[in-house]
Amino acid sequence: MIADDHAVVRRGVRAMLESQPGIEICAEASDGLETVDSIKKEKPDLLVLGLTMPKMNGLEVIRSVREESPSTDILVLTMHFSDELARECRSFGARAYILKSDAGTELLAAVDSLRYHQRPYFTCQLAVIMTETLARSSVPGVESAIPGPTLTERELDVLQLLASGMSNKETAGVLDVSTRTIESHRNHIMDKMKFDSFSDLVRFALRHNLIDA
Repeated sequence: MIADDHAVVRRGVRAMLESQPGIEICAEASDGLETVDSIKKEKPDLLVLGLTMPKMNGLEVIRSVREESPSTDILVLTMHFSDELARECRSFGARAYILKSDAGTELLAAVDSLRYHQRPYFTCQLAVIMTETLARSSVPGVESAIPGPTLTERELDVLQLLASGMSNKETAGVLDVSTRTIESHRNHIMDKMKFDSFSDLVRFALRHNLIDA
């Protein structure tokens, strides 16, 4: 299935994909809500998705597709060159991220990677940046690129455990402190980082690779 708000993009992607043996386009959509409705009906193997669409943005679509059709692979096709956005798409459930400017050389390679090798695929330029960022973050002594106020080591521990799905009580058990202490840490983190909701905390942890997607 192809979802993009520009008809010319949909036509170009359709032409490329239909030139390959074994690929059939079951549906097209021009906005987010239409995309999700079609996903419910068609349950395609692959969704090629633009990020900036009316009625429902790409990240919301990715989340909904994961719920409605977990077996559907999602390939994001976008003009946005951003390793942070690519990581966020991956954390929401997309398995490939391709720039529209690179579609002529990389779209079919990405589709093959998903179809035949069950491997994620990120446009070459971003793949290099993301790998370098991950390597730097794993080197002892290299400061984290986390923006905003500095969190203490204990606050980072609490944030990671809570964002990974643990309750206050479970986090307290892991860190061998009281539940009230964890609640205090959590409130302090929320205030310090200006989070409006717990979802902001989880999104922050995913964006900065503090937990596994």
